[in-house]
Amino acid sequence: MKRKLVAALACRHSGSRLFGKPFQNLDIKNNIKVIDNIIDCFKQFSFIKEIVLGISEGEVNKSFIDYAKSKKIKYIIGDERDVLSRLIQCGDKTKASDIVRVSSESPFLLFEILKKSWENHKNKNNDFTTADNVIDGTGFEIINLNALKYSHKYGKKKHRSELCSLFIRENLNIFKCEQIKINKMYNRKDLRLTVDYPEDLILCREIYSKFKKDAPLIKIKNIISFLDKNKKLINITKKFTKEGYFTMNKWIKK
Repeated sequence: MKRKLVAALACRHSGSRLFGKPFQNLDIKNNIKVIDNIIDCFKQFSFIKEIVLGISEGEVNKSFIDYAKSKKIKYIIGDERDVLSRLIQCGDKTKASDIVRVSSESPFLLFEILKKSWENHKNKNNDFTTADNVIDGTGFEIINLNALKYSHKYGKKKHRSELCSLFIRENLNIFKCEQIKINKMYNRKDLRLTVDYPEDLILCREIYSKFKKDAPLIKIKNIISFLDKNKKLINITKKFTKEGYFTMNKWIKK
């Protein structure tokens, strides 16, 4: 069977710390949203055949439907808490064999290794390929749709949450998995590039302003270099990094 890779983004407007994170502006003047940079990045790669939004049900999330139409991409509407089922619906909607999953709240992707990771995933017939040990918000997961369906069938409630790969990570003997070897420069626990707090948004706006001429393909190594020369920017989100990586490490299987 020929494998088809589709980008699936689980979307909803929620969050007590910062509401509507995917729709927050990276560039206020030009109305460039967090989710814009993610989608426009994926559109640069021909091996990603489609992009689909997995929208949570509820009146508050209907703006994502209009957004998907404006971007001319597909969407599904599904259970708010069962994020795993929404990803499966995304795969079924597009007849995908595999999906690439990123957070809809993280605008800067380590895209430089994406193509090689997909080729490796296909050639080795992997169920699960992941880029862990990278800066929070820059990683991705490539997951076979059948593996997701198996996870949903045999997993528990916790496995159907936003931790969609948790069942796989807890049952590595069942699936063919690979953790991509990452250059050590990307393993920076003092940095985070996801939008969860207002301070995160301030930082990401500064980064986008610096590199918008390169958008949507803003290289993570350039962001690292920029931040290392501007320590005051790193300090903006410093208080959140320890908690963020502690949460990540609890469910990343080494």
